[in-house]
Amino acid sequence: MSAGVELFRRIACGLPGAEESAHMGNPDFRVGGRIFATLSGQARGRGVLKLTVEQQAEFLAELPEVFEPVQGGWGRMGMTYIVLERADEQTMRGALTTAHRNVAEKQAAKKPKAAAKRATKRRA
Repeated sequence: MSAGVELFRRIACGLPGAEESAHMGNPDFRVGGRIFATLSGQARGRGVLKLTVEQQAEFLAELPEVFEPVQGGWGRMGMTYIVLERADEQTMRGALTTAHRNVAEKQAAKKPKAAAKRATKRRA
C-alpha cells in the first residue's frame, strides 16, 4: 500500500468521531454514519473528498496539481479527487478536515430537527 493511502487513512481515522467502513468494496470514512471521504480511487492514486462546489473551486484554484473534480455529475456536486502522492500532510489534513466538517455539521444540524419530530410524534 502506498504511503499516500496510509497517510490519508491515518488522518481520516484521526478526525473526531470518524470511522473506517466500506462502500461498494472500497474503504470509506464516515462521521455520524455518513461518508465524508473514500479511497475508491486508490488504484489510480487518488482519494475522494466530499466538498461543496465552492470549496472544490477553491482547492482546484489553489493546487490544481493536487485536486481534480471527480468525473461526471458527482464532480459537479463537489466530489473531488486528491492526488495522494502530490499532497503533503498539511494539505491532506486540511482537505480531509474540510470534508469531515461538512458532513459532521450537516449531521449536527439534523439532530435537533429529528428530536423535535420524535417529540411531536410522542405527543400525538
